[in-house]
Amino acid sequence: MLKKTKLLTIGQFATLVGINKKTLMWYDEIGLFRPSVIHPENGYRYYDYHQIAILETILLLRELDVSIKEIQTFMENRSANSLERLLSEKIEELDKTIVHMNSLRKTLQNHRQNMNTLLTMDLSEIQVVEKKRQRLITVDIDKNISFEKEVELITAETKKYQLRRLHDASYGTMISVENLRHGNFEDYSKLFIELPFSTHEFSEKINPKTQKTGLHMQPGGLYLRAFHKGDWSLLPLRYQDIFSFADAHGLSLSGFSYEMGINEIVIDQIEDYIMQIEIPIEPSSSPGLR
Repeated sequence: MLKKTKLLTIGQFATLVGINKKTLMWYDEIGLFRPSVIHPENGYRYYDYHQIAILETILLLRELDVSIKEIQTFMENRSANSLERLLSEKIEELDKTIVHMNSLRKTLQNHRQNMNTLLTMDLSEIQVVEKKRQRLITVDIDKNISFEKEVELITAETKKYQLRRLHDASYGTMISVENLRHGNFEDYSKLFIELPFSTHEFSEKINPKTQKTGLHMQPGGLYLRAFHKGDWSLLPLRYQDIFSFADAHGLSLSGFSYEMGINEIVIDQIEDYIMQIEIPIEPSSSPGLR
């Protein structure tokens, strides 16, 4: 009988599928996946080659973290409709996981880039860099808003984009070049969130019925980049250095200054805090820098 129907021993079947035969024995014990034949005399389990497709489906669902109970329910009511529904649910969950892992990877890349900057930077240097255009989420603020309120606003905005933790994104402040030029160094305009999503992922997270404002397009192109360490009361002096550099090189600065801390995760005191400052350069004023 065994030879005519071309049945496989449990060891042969396990090897063919690539799993441990103890797993097959367990699946049999809980009634999830039974052998085609159990020898009436010695109790040996034998499997039909055509059972591989069913077992592969079970193994796929287990890899997708489908519970044994869910798989048992599916196996008891196995059909094209039930499998389509189950796979659709798992594809949706997997898509969310992929988006999160991509975001996590981008966050790690940003941290690594910041650490590389810390290891190679010259705090006194002012340099011209090129940046890609990117979309930012912004929250309007003014000099009268409290720090506690800023935290409340930024936390609420973060939740809109399904970030699991506050540090899944990069944060900073924006102050207009006009305010800086006029010496209004405390007149910040916005808090910004640099989200770790691609453009496609970003658009999927926006609810068009509710997300009408709070989006800012940071222009691509050349920027002046500088750094400031320590006491924020000395920040105006650093901006004076930046504007002196721009004037000496015939560069016109426009739009906003984007300020962002780059070393919070490796310091214990505010005196060691390093802020990165980036300000767009008007394209018409920098033909020789490209």
